[in-house]
Amino acid sequence: MAQRAGGNWEFTDDRDHLVRAARRPSRLVAYVPTGAALHDHGIRPVGIFGSAHDDPALPDPAKTGSLPLTALPYFGAGPALDLDALLAARPDLVVALTYGGGQVYGIDPEAAKHLEEQVPLVVLDVGGGRSLTGIRDRLTALARSLGAAPDSAADAELTAAERRLTAAAGPVRPRVLALSPAGPDSVHLARPYAWPDLAALAGFGVGLVDPAPGQGANWATTTWAEAAALEPDLVLTDVRGNAAPLGDALGPHVPTLSWNPELPPSAREHARFHTAVAEALEAVRP
Repeated sequence: MAQRAGGNWEFTDDRDHLVRAARRPSRLVAYVPTGAALHDHGIRPVGIFGSAHDDPALPDPAKTGSLPLTALPYFGAGPALDLDALLAARPDLVVALTYGGGQVYGIDPEAAKHLEEQVPLVVLDVGGGRSLTGIRDRLTALARSLGAAPDSAADAELTAAERRLTAAAGPVRPRVLALSPAGPDSVHLARPYAWPDLAALAGFGVGLVDPAPGQGANWATTTWAEAAALEPDLVLTDVRGNAAPLGDALGPHVPTLSWNPELPPSAREHARFHTAVAEALEAVRP
């Protein structure tokens, strides 16, 4: 990545594509959580879009962070993405994600190809094998290239949250189970090391429950009875719009904490998440 003295802008994205523009972009459209992370850096997008899992009419509030939704156009999601409306907003950069392989997440392949022919497209990789720190650093590098200033306060907040999380994990580690409700009869149990935020928690000493080996790279789908048999002390439950409500499937006495597997990759959002997990662990720790 480099910023040329003559005013041209360029950034090498995680597809190893060198993305160029005649000047530093200022009118960004971004995938919802990426737009939220850029907003934490002081860069307000001119519009956002969702994925095929999202409501085509309304952004998922679990993913939007501090975005000012009432004043921010939403261009739809997945196959319902309104490409004409997006282009009518005159973006000079679109920021999207990939979960590996370079395929743009949240935009159909043909639409992504058509879009990239008209607007510079930066794609950041958040797939398996990427660390939470690495994902955050790449978003920060993009934000800095777009003119964002360093945010020492957010960095300090994150450092404090990480220290608290490490202390809260403690030598006697509560059993923490991350899951996504699928309905009254089944539940998806997260494989911790497939999710950068969960892998980061494990790195700070949090005792995450790893489902039994089997099908599913990211999730192990099972019954609620089998999930309850794992005897978690704390449950991180997926609160995205495409997840079913948790209800009392695990019983009324198991502490739960909201979990967004698509956390905006900013220091502020990561600090909030780590602080919330630390507080929950402190509450359940013997």
